[in-house]
Amino acid sequence: MRTRTIRIVLPIAAVAALLLVVAWMAGVFRDKVEPGSGSATTGAPPAGSIEVSEVETALTEPVPATISARQATTISSRIIARITRIHVRAGDTVEEGQLLLELERSDLESRLSQAEERVRSVSARLTEARLSLERAESLQAQGLVSRAALDEARATHDSLNAELATARRTVDEAQVAISYTRIRSPIDGRVIDRFAEPGDTASPGTRLLSLYNPLSLRIEAAVRESLALPLVLGQEIEVEIPALQQRLTSRIEELVPAADPGSRSFLVKAQLPYRDDLLPGMYARLMIPAGTVQRILVPADFAVAYGQLNMVWVWTDGAAERRFVRLGQADGSGRVEVQSGLRPGEVLAPPPN
Repeated sequence: MRTRTIRIVLPIAAVAALLLVVAWMAGVFRDKVEPGSGSATTGAPPAGSIEVSEVETALTEPVPATISARQATTISSRIIARITRIHVRAGDTVEEGQLLLELERSDLESRLSQAEERVRSVSARLTEARLSLERAESLQAQGLVSRAALDEARATHDSLNAELATARRTVDEAQVAISYTRIRSPIDGRVIDRFAEPGDTASPGTRLLSLYNPLSLRIEAAVRESLALPLVLGQEIEVEIPALQQRLTSRIEELVPAADPGSRSFLVKAQLPYRDDLLPGMYARLMIPAGTVQRILVPADFAVAYGQLNMVWVWTDGAAERRFVRLGQADGSGRVEVQSGLRPGEVLAPPPN
């Protein structure tokens, strides 16, 4: 019987103790105290007191977004060849025209030599054909050769002339193919990753390197239509980067004029300022304007935290009265939103020292 009584009394005692602690923190067992003094006084509010009022503030809605590069490219080969050297690694900074990697070129150089030899051979035969044509024209004018012999000499000359042009184009093609063995950067930028190593065989369409321009970073977000339609090109919008705990200002540079039928959202692209710590693929939040709202904002130092509770001092009937309030987000200028616990027109006193 005694054990049963103890089991009933202990929870009741614990709840009563908790209520006493809360009541003590709320000042139930104390007189109202003026900030900065140890006893309640009457009169005008102390220096530094402010009147509580509602402020019309802009309302924003965070939209998940991704940082991407407007100028990005994937490097691949235009010929099939073995990779001999790669001059860059992930993270390296490169300039436009800088040599990135080299491919084996011995086969191509051999083809070029053969093409050049053919040009020289055809050129020699063409010289002989030209002299034969000149002799045939001279003899035909004297009536010493037939017209058919002249036509044959002219046909041989024209055929070799065409063959020489073809041989020269073959040389040009071989030279171009050799130029493909030295792959250079098409942009100023940074290497994201490399997907091959020396000794691998490169083939057309197979990516070898990927680059992006750090100066062309932007943020892309799918914004629901009710928020996207009021946006205009050039509009400045705040961007929050959670990983860096930073807020940046972006400028809208592109509004895709068609909604995604599945999500009913529009793709919004906004340009970001250059920063060394911004990288493609990072998560961000685009703070889209969503109208205005009336909020009570007070100086953040007027609210004192007691554990998970927040307290302010309200000047009531000539004395400072402690009151628990629920706080919202800070506005970035030293003020914090009071969501409940205060009314417009009340006077807020500074906390006691």
